[in-house]
Amino acid sequence: MFDHGLILTAQAIRRQLAAMPHELYLIRLIHQPTQRPFPGERLWTAQQLLHLATIGFLRARNCEGCDIYVQPYAQDHNAGYILVDLDRAEPNVLTAMSAQGHEPCVVLQTSPGHLQAWVHVSHTPLPPALASALGRQLARTYGGDPASTDWRHLGRLAGFTNRKPQRRCGNGYAPWVKVVSTRAGLARRASDLVQSAAEPAPPPRQRPRDGVCPEPVLSLQPGSPSGITAAQAIAIYQTWMQRWRIAERFASPDWSIVDLWVARALLAQAMSPDQVQDILRLASPQFPRRHSNPEDYLRRTLAHAFPFPAPGGGMCVSAHAAPAAAVCTRDSSNSTGGR
Repeated sequence: MFDHGLILTAQAIRRQLAAMPHELYLIRLIHQPTQRPFPGERLWTAQQLLHLATIGFLRARNCEGCDIYVQPYAQDHNAGYILVDLDRAEPNVLTAMSAQGHEPCVVLQTSPGHLQAWVHVSHTPLPPALASALGRQLARTYGGDPASTDWRHLGRLAGFTNRKPQRRCGNGYAPWVKVVSTRAGLARRASDLVQSAAEPAPPPRQRPRDGVCPEPVLSLQPGSPSGITAAQAIAIYQTWMQRWRIAERFASPDWSIVDLWVARALLAQAMSPDQVQDILRLASPQFPRRHSNPEDYLRRTLAHAFPFPAPGGGMCVSAHAAPAAAVCTRDSSNSTGGR
């Protein structure tokens, strides 16, 4: 028997997923009357999610009072898609986003006068702190809901009804979640957006002391209390990675060795050991990885970073000289109990 509603839902889902492509999608069902999640969270590929049997299952749960939510899934990171919940959207908000180069890849009408926009900012996963900072920045700029800026916040899946009682139409029916527009690809100014969200506030410039050339853009003021934010830590760590061209030079870097290099570089700038540990803890990729005792790992990394080449004698410490190789006998990884 031909089910016209099933086909319309499939078309809406296909449009949404085509504009925000990813390997896996997290689907969460919330029963609106009780606010309880439907047992289990499901990970589906686009192909699996577009299977008519899957859509039929979701439609049945939707009819039973469940709202259907989705998010591109990247484990403990954000997949590079930032949700902007335009709960009370201004008439020209989408035009403003496009004019600023922040055009969404997907815009949904979740009920009359209420929009959700997904902005694609990165082809690679983003650390949680950076993704949340991006969400807050976009929400502030375009009047989005500040309570919906967490890096794990899910948006609605098109083709289903919004079961919130306050969103009911005048006829008493639940409104459909509709696709307003789609545009696959990164926002035009995605890289600028990510950089501005990750950029720490520059500390006050200091006069050179004892022949040392400070690099205030890359580090916090030496000797200041350790109050490093995640965004600052990520910006500092990523700056050294870019200077050394880690991603271009090594297909699978040994992050324990990169941590050691970063620690040595920061200690050479007179940054305190506590600050260096905070930066590694907040910004080292996938930290704590498989370390059974992360704090002991950080202490051992700092211990191996001493002694570092001390600045002085009228010379500037150069951060442009990259270490020679990804693996060497002197700086073996301490992730398995080595040096």
